[in-house]
Amino acid sequence: MENLVDKLYRLKKERNAVILAHYYQDGMIQDVADFLGDSLALAQAAKKTDADVILFCGVHFMAETAKILNPAKTVILPDLKAGCSLADSAPADKFAKWVAEHPDHVIISYINCSIHVKAMSDIICTSSNAEKIIRSIPANKKICFAPDKYLGQHLIKKTGRDMVLWNGSCQVHENFSELEVINLMNKFPDALMLAHPECPENILQYADYIGSTSGILKYAKTSDVKEFIIATEPGIIHTMQKEIPGKLFYTVPNLDGCSCNDCPHMKLNTMDKMVSALENLSPEINFPEELRLKAKKALDKMLELS
Repeated sequence: MENLVDKLYRLKKERNAVILAHYYQDGMIQDVADFLGDSLALAQAAKKTDADVILFCGVHFMAETAKILNPAKTVILPDLKAGCSLADSAPADKFAKWVAEHPDHVIISYINCSIHVKAMSDIICTSSNAEKIIRSIPANKKICFAPDKYLGQHLIKKTGRDMVLWNGSCQVHENFSELEVINLMNKFPDALMLAHPECPENILQYADYIGSTSGILKYAKTSDVKEFIIATEPGIIHTMQKEIPGKLFYTVPNLDGCSCNDCPHMKLNTMDKMVSALENLSPEINFPEELRLKAKKALDKMLELS
């Protein structure tokens, strides 16, 4: 009898499909992916693929990004309910009003936002390239940054730019416990702390390195240190353990004291749903062409700078 993984590979070949997966996916999904990465790397991979079908194992805004860049390809998401608390914090109608209130500002939006927000933005960024993109804006230009206020605050500190920030956040990264960080640092005094910039300042202040998921992975690979405290969604640790054997990684518990601060949206995708999506080419990501073209302008500017 054909097992689930064999069926997935057979369907992938029949559909001429590529599987793109984010580091926050379940370990089994990471293992079967053709390409594994953070938001920037996945956007770049989506643009380069020659597959007919993109099976995107991530959340809705990521699959939307793949479709924006590949209008002729079929883009499917294992579970349409795989949303994003950060993207949801910027509803299109309220965002449009905010943009209208700042007509003389450059609108920079973090990639963790809906296609509607991208379409109202001047340029998109990721945690990997946000600092570079902000520094590319002339000093005499005012900037609005959305939707992550914590990433925005970190970038203000890094660049010295006075930006207007949207009041949004990620439910995973804002829920880490400062007390547990201190406990881990006391328990493992030789460990370095690596944190994602979506974390609040009270967490980032303890970090030895602040960066994207791919940046965190690279730092752990190249460091001579053997122990790390990781302040981001714990899915990344699966790849870290595979690619960096012999090193130890400790997850930061959330405010409830649980070392299980998973993104509930990312974890909606499963192997069963991946197989079903390839069988039925559904759920499929689609939207009006006019909307896609508006969003693509902001994405293209990001990719040009990356």
